Amino acid sequence: MVKDIILPDLGEGIEGAEVSEVSVETGDTVNPEDTILVLESDKASMEIPAEVNGTVKEISVEPGDELKTGQLIMKIEIVDGSNKKEEPDLDKKEEPDKRITEENSPADTPQLPILEKMGSTDHVFASPGVRRLARELEINLQIIRGTGLKGRITKNDLHGYIKLQMAMSAGSILPPQPVIDFSQWGDVELQKLTKIKRITGERLQQAWQLIPHVTQFDEADITDLDALRKKMKTAGTKKGIKVTFLPFLMKALSILLKEMPEFNSSLDHANQNLVIKNYYHLGIAIDTSSGLTVPVVRDVDQKSIYELSEELMDLSIRARNKKLNPDELKGGTFTISSLGGIGGTGFSPIVNPPEVGIMGVSRSVWKNAYDKEAGEFVARYKMPFSLSYDHRVIDGAAAATFTARFSEILLDMSNFKN
Repeated sequence: MVKDIILPDLGEGIEGAEVSEVSVETGDTVNPEDTILVLESDKASMEIPAEVNGTVKEISVEPGDELKTGQLIMKIEIVDGSNKKEEPDLDKKEEPDKRITEENSPADTPQLPILEKMGSTDHVFASPGVRRLARELEINLQIIRGTGLKGRITKNDLHGYIKLQMAMSAGSILPPQPVIDFSQWGDVELQKLTKIKRITGERLQQAWQLIPHVTQFDEADITDLDALRKKMKTAGTKKGIKVTFLPFLMKALSILLKEMPEFNSSLDHANQNLVIKNYYHLGIAIDTSSGLTVPVVRDVDQKSIYELSEELMDLSIRARNKKLNPDELKGGTFTISSLGGIGGTGFSPIVNPPEVGIMGVSRSVWKNAYDKEAGEFVARYKMPFSLSYDHRVIDGAAAATFTARFSEILLDMSNFKN
């Protein structure tokens, strides 16, 4: 049996309306509550339901047509009760897709709309409310892939697209990345990232996008410091303490951060005020098998070289054995990343927010330097280092002063007596 679906009475004062969307196609199976047509008049927008179970046999209207009450919309072949049970449950059909999306997405990652190419579809299915909002915001609905019934663009799809554009404009996330099948060029294997690497990667990406980074490069003469370290290392060995260069650099930084407090600060949540910290807690980047970890050594200015050395040994061991407490990873005011034991001549470390600066240390080397007093070249032990900083807080002149002063502090052995 074929039923003629006619336009019902649209309400008082509404004689007709324009077809803004035909939500079905010939051959589609519909249920009574399914929307088959969307109309817009000068007073209201409305969705016209199918009213019956059946299959669309003929469509008599198209978008842009002006319809009046009683006009034929389409013809639907009604199915009997036995066939009704065999109809696919469209609601259940969509649910597995939703679960798959949730399972395949990180818990903390916002669900983003998948975008179509411009002009990839001739017809866009969306409710009048969605269309109206899209027009007001000048959004082309053709670039949004709908997740509703038969590809219908829902309010959530549109809101998701708006959130995506806002996040991309703010730099907080990158656009969706294309799926690439690398196996088409050769043999591949998948290696799952550790949780630490995933979290660290997300934080570094966010920091790089949100902070205007600048890096200053310099080198320090640590010839005398090396002699002092070797002397203290011998004494420390008897106490079971390993003395490296790092505690000396930490001590020098605590002195410098007191002299230049803007480097020991953070921007407030509104980026309107600078929060100067009168404590000196240094984050130390430690490489572990699970990824980069940055425990914090507190009150560096109040501790001796031996005390700092002992604490660094303890933190390093517990970091590699995954025994650090969460509180030991918080509260840093400045960070040091040292690759001196590995190699390299310089690198640009990424600022660890909410801090505004980070120092990178590379491998020290012997170089010939001209001694004006002696009138000859002499061998000096030089340590290359870099300073990355937040340009919203620190300018280039201050950064250059910082690195120059850091080198001066390392030349004065009296800074490391306690």
